Amino acid sequence: MADAYTNWDITEHLNNKEDARFYLEAAAEEDPGDGSLIRVAINDIARAQNMGKLPLETGVNPNGFYEALAKDGNPSFATVMKIARALGMQLRFTA
Repeated sequence: MADAYTNWDITEHLNNKEDARFYLEAAAEEDPGDGSLIRVAINDIARAQNMGKLPLETGVNPNGFYEALAKDGNPSFATVMKIARALGMQLRFTA
């Protein structure tokens, strides 16, 4: 008998800002230093919170917004900050 598998989508489990924060913190801790995991986490959080409205809220044109968060995207720091604010998050540094 063959095993039955279903696709698992993180966006179905990001139900509130605390879940999103924990997910983003984990991505930041595991990121290899190039921002790739942070970008993926922000993309996932944005998808979970209705990504379609975010370009308007951030002031980033839709094409640039989706390209910035794409697999090979390389968003500017300013774009990351705009998206974080639109998602109701803040960037903090700790020692």
